[in-house]
Amino acid sequence: MLALFATVQSVLHTAKARLVREEKGATMVEYGIMVAFIAIVVLAVVILLGPEIAALFQRVRDAI
Repeated sequence: MLALFATVQSVLHTAKARLVREEKGATMVEYGIMVAFIAIVVLAVVILLGPEIAALFQRVRDAI
């Protein structure tokens, strides 16, 4: 989750710097699409691996 936050922050910082230099708004749209794609990938991974991770923590908790 921290990596996602860092990625989003980096993308937004870069997009802001480009807009300050008065580049075209199309770049902002491209960054928006990239951020949306990253969010979808992270969500899919969490949905797919969530039960396995929860089971792993449950086994560790039972072992303790």
